[in-house]
Amino acid sequence: MSINIRKATNDDAPFLAQMILQSTRADKKIGIYDLIFKTTKDEEVLNYLEKLVNTTAKSGCHFTNFLIAEIDGKSVGSLCTYEPRIATREVFLEALSEIGIDGEDSEYLGLMDICGFALNTRTLIFDYMEELEGFMDVGILKALMHKSLLAARLKGYRIAQTIVEIGSLETLLYYKKLGFKEVKERKCELYKEIFGRPGLILLSIEF
Repeated sequence: MSINIRKATNDDAPFLAQMILQSTRADKKIGIYDLIFKTTKDEEVLNYLEKLVNTTAKSGCHFTNFLIAEIDGKSVGSLCTYEPRIATREVFLEALSEIGIDGEDSEYLGLMDICGFALNTRTLIFDYMEELEGFMDVGILKALMHKSLLAARLKGYRIAQTIVEIGSLETLLYYKKLGFKEVKERKCELYKEIFGRPGLILLSIEF
């Protein structure tokens, strides 16, 4: 089974929206975008996400930050990498504004101020590492990660980080298997109250 890794295009918006929703829900009743878009209806959240990955403002979830894995021409996995010094909070708010969402009005940003991490702007952030059900354990995520690390090295990066929810054991184990190590853990009652997870873990890899 041959895996092809390519850069995402704006035509991939429906698939990227699906992967972002899958990643942020992660077996929870709601994810961050349910909170931001103030709806838990899949169709509405996916519609907003399709628009969000295609905004003029290049936020962290802009399509240009994604790699897509394909098998026999079918998109089966995704991985997003972005630079926090470029994809700032202000850019994210600008992107949300483009699709008619007032990000400042969302409780998500306030939640992250309390429960999130201050990210090192000299690192690369990995996010939305996902694969379709039925295509697990065939090397998709490893291939995506390998390609992303090669590209990061060419850009001069030597450290990459990602954030995983406490309790997401499968995701945590997979990142550790890829070489990531725990840097910080932040338990947060407000996060638990909203999402049902105790908090967040910051992971890092040197390459």
